[in-house]
Amino acid sequence: MSTSTPPTRRRRFPWWLLGVAFVVVPLVEIWTIIQVGQVIGAWWTLGLLVLSGVVGSWLVKREGARTMRAFRDALSAGRMPHRELADGILILVGGTLMLTPGFVSDVLGILMILPLTRPLGRTVLAGAISRRLVASGGPGLTGGGAGFGPGPGTGPVTDPRARRRPGPGDVVQGEVVD
Repeated sequence: MSTSTPPTRRRRFPWWLLGVAFVVVPLVEIWTIIQVGQVIGAWWTLGLLVLSGVVGSWLVKREGARTMRAFRDALSAGRMPHRELADGILILVGGTLMLTPGFVSDVLGILMILPLTRPLGRTVLAGAISRRLVASGGPGLTGGGAGFGPGPGTGPVTDPRARRRPGPGDVVQGEVVD
């Protein structure tokens, strides 16, 4: 009995995103810094950039500790800490953006760190991950399904409830506990 899996279509990496990340974003940041500097002065602009880094570090420390406590609570309650993991990712990325000099990256970073705006970030992150899993035919996903585990026709056993019970001649591996 052969197991055939449907061919997965590999998504191509959008290389233009690297151009945006390394050319357009720094140009927008520099333009914004120059505009702010013309309005409030060069020293105040420099002070604001340093202050945003300090505030970002403090926020990351505070929200990271809060998320770590929630993570531990979820594990001790016996539930999957998916929300806490997403929060941790958003806080990490937001903190990195806050430490990067520039006002545009600071605004995006603070939106990822603050608990009021983080649910929107979680929704976007979950959507991106699920699209990526479905498009790549990720672990347990076949044919673009939304569930985990083997899909229909992926192996000899398609329904776990339809498994055959061992008979008198079958050997069942196990351990006897007294």
